This record gives sequence, C-alpha cells and structure tokens, in this order.
Amino acid sequence: MDDVPLLIEFAPHTSLDRERDLLSLFPIVRNGPAGTFVIFPSGVRVSLPTDQIVVADDTGGFARVGFGGMSFAGIEEGCLIFLRVRDLQPEEQLSPARSHKMKLEPHMVSSILVNGRPVWPAESLSSESHVGKQC
Repeated sequence: MDDVPLLIEFAPHTSLDRERDLLSLFPIVRNGPAGTFVIFPSGVRVSLPTDQIVVADDTGGFARVGFGGMSFAGIEEGCLIFLRVRDLQPEEQLSPARSHKMKLEPHMVSSILVNGRPVWPAESLSSESHVGKQC
C-alpha cells in the first residue's frame, strides 16, 4: 500500500463502507460509481471520491485509503486539502457533478503519505490547534 501516489491513514477506530453498485437492465450514463465512506466512532460518515480509490483497507483498527489521481495540497483555513489532478476512469463513466477538491478535518486523519513518504503531520504543525474545525 505504500507505493500509491496518495495514502491517507484515518484516525483510530475508523472503518470503511462501500455502497453496492446499482444493477439495472438499462444503461446508466455518467452517474459515477457507488459511494465509499469513512465511518468514525461517533457515527459521522465522510464521503470519499470512489473513482479515485486504488486501494482501501480497514483491518488494522483504522481506515487506510490510497488515491491514484489526487494530490495533497496542504492546509487551507485549518482544513487538509486534496485536489483531483487526473481522472482514472473514462469521462463517460464519471459523474459530471464529481468534486475536484476534498477537505478533511485534521483530527480525522492520522497521517498522509505521498509516494510512500510521510508528508503530514509535519513537526511544525499541530493538529490540536485545529480540533473542532468544520471543513
């Protein structure tokens, strides 16, 4: 899992929920894939861009999700910012309403790795100063 472009390790006691794909006799065009969510102990569900996920696991007591076409852009107004830099699927398989920016509250994330190298949390940044921030 360490060789994915972007790996987010979520807070302890998180898990993943992947909705089932919709089965239909008729073609469904530009609806996008079924949803993927990180579930926090409080019951909060955070939606993830399913079409960007290349690997996901929650067997170690926390959710780990690897994204293939996203980058970590840093912190903006107290939120961790991730940008879609390329699509992994053909345009006709993606929802036109897909997001191009993902924001996460720092307390939701334990660490961020880019190409296997830890990039967050940085020594100089304290996630404690952002606890409770709504992103």
